[in-house]
Amino acid sequence: MIKIRLKGMLLMKKSNNITREKGLDHSITLLSEGYQFIPKRTARYGTDLFQTRLLGQNVICMAGQEAAKMFYDKERFQRDGAAPKRIQKTLFGEIGIQTMDGSPHEHRKQLFMSLMTDSRLQQLSELTKQYWEQRAAKWKKKDKIVLFDEAQEVLCQAACEWAGVPIKEAEIPQKADFSNMVDAFGAVGPRHWRGRKARARAEKWIRQVIKKIRSGKLKADEESAAYAMAFHKDLEGKPLNISMAAIELINVLRPIVAIATYITFGALALHKHPELYDELRDCSEDRTRMFIQEVRRYYPFGPFLGARVRRSFIWNQCHFNEGQLVLLDIYGTNHDSRLWKEPYAFSPKRFKNWNGGLFDLIPQGGGDYYKNHRCPGEWATIEAMMASLNFLRQLNYEVPKQNLNYSMVRMPTLPKSKFIMTNVKLK
Repeated sequence: MIKIRLKGMLLMKKSNNITREKGLDHSITLLSEGYQFIPKRTARYGTDLFQTRLLGQNVICMAGQEAAKMFYDKERFQRDGAAPKRIQKTLFGEIGIQTMDGSPHEHRKQLFMSLMTDSRLQQLSELTKQYWEQRAAKWKKKDKIVLFDEAQEVLCQAACEWAGVPIKEAEIPQKADFSNMVDAFGAVGPRHWRGRKARARAEKWIRQVIKKIRSGKLKADEESAAYAMAFHKDLEGKPLNISMAAIELINVLRPIVAIATYITFGALALHKHPELYDELRDCSEDRTRMFIQEVRRYYPFGPFLGARVRRSFIWNQCHFNEGQLVLLDIYGTNHDSRLWKEPYAFSPKRFKNWNGGLFDLIPQGGGDYYKNHRCPGEWATIEAMMASLNFLRQLNYEVPKQNLNYSMVRMPTLPKSKFIMTNVKLK
């Protein structure tokens, strides 16, 4: 940091020691390069920090463990104003927990974390297993199944029951379109509008659920997410308005349904690495957990996270201006060779002696669960994946010829065929 004194005041002098990408705007390039946009440039420029222009503004992009630690410094960064309205209108919901800072965020985060007790997570695991088995009973009459589609519906049914949201079996295919909200991230045109329509449908549905719980027309378990959101009070002791309560309840349901992506990638990993079946055959929880963590590290999920500079500061001789948008590279950090040996090899064994760092494995964000913006549903993700992987190991199935490639440009991505399985039978 360069310091100068002017009339008794200590000031910071701007440092220009940051690589600036030439060009008027690189938004189209971001859409055309997807997950590789930031990693390509950090490799090209030989730095963890560079500045580019996106949507007409100067943006700092950064990657790596040290950058992640700094990104979660609440004195330096805020989430308010970081997520574009188009993402709030599809993925997060407007003014949800992802956009909050300070004491209001910590208070709201406690609400979400209160749902992640061992007993509640065990219940989610059991429901996931139960609905996979029910679903499998219907596959006898099918020539093929598409795993991603099946996983969405299983997880939607399990998530709704776990959260205390009533859902009829006939409604599941439509209600499971939470995935369209996720699919709208990084999308323009039809995908974006499908996401907005899915958001509108879901909010209308969940608002009615909240209203019925508050009026007593719907009885909800006091430990359920639906009950918690319906009667949660903010720091001023006021209940959330109906719309906000619905948005936050969707923020419980949607991420669980989104686990279908990881389940599909998990099946792909087993298909690509059949030797792992033997390692997982003994149903060892440790080996299963190692496999799941490697799926989450290796395969692309979220490309990056955004925050805005709370107040100007200098870090690594680079000046961060108040209000400036900063993007943390998730995919690149999960494939950083300084953190992961042979990062582009799929190797669950790398997690055998992993110390559970807060800023190296960050597929769903980093930092402290209770105080930072790390996804509160990460534990639920692991439990649902454990139950789903254990179920997949009980199946005999064939993988016909299909397009299992996935795009590194499309955000979010998925195997093109969504993993088709034939001759599926329980062992």
